[in-house]
Amino acid sequence: MTHGFDKDYWERHWQQAQPEGPGSMGGNPPNPYLARETGDLTPGTALDAGCGGGAEAIWLASRGWHVTAADISTEALARAAERAATSGASERLQMVEADLSVWSPDQRFDLVMTHYAHPAMPQREFYDRIAGWVAPGGTLLIVGHLHAQGATGHGHGHHPPAEASATRAAITARMDDTEWEIVTAEEHVRTLTGHGGREVPLHDVVVRAIRRH
Repeated sequence: MTHGFDKDYWERHWQQAQPEGPGSMGGNPPNPYLARETGDLTPGTALDAGCGGGAEAIWLASRGWHVTAADISTEALARAAERAATSGASERLQMVEADLSVWSPDQRFDLVMTHYAHPAMPQREFYDRIAGWVAPGGTLLIVGHLHAQGATGHGHGHHPPAEASATRAAITARMDDTEWEIVTAEEHVRTLTGHGGREVPLHDVVVRAIRRH
């Protein structure tokens, strides 16, 4: 089954989503790779491409970053804004409703990150697109669903469809080494505790790269 990942899809997804649950949803802590991959960076400007419930954007803003949090879903942005209001960092957050397959920012950023975002365009082309928004010397952080050979998932979440996933080799192969210094290119399996105490495995791909000056 091929998903459109358009606005209607994501509005339904967020309307049906539980406030708590595995993954980077509204009530959950930020993705664990975020602190590891950005903790040593000097705060500056950041874009969270497909911010969802805002956990990662709020985490960055609470550490001094000025963050543009963009998402196609008004429901997701409403959850993010509600959470940001109690974070003490809302003054460093700008929420933007945007279809990332066609929208472009009016600036480049010191950090561009995306966590499991799937727009209405091919996944690797989306990564190419957001990479263009990284300022010279800035950082690109991609956290995505790892494409596993023979995967049979049919929905977003723990079993994403093939068109919404990637591998580290597929991502890094598109990055010109005269333009990018690849710092991290990893694949991981981690386990979260889901509803009813059920263990949920997540297959992740993590790529961090610095745009050369």
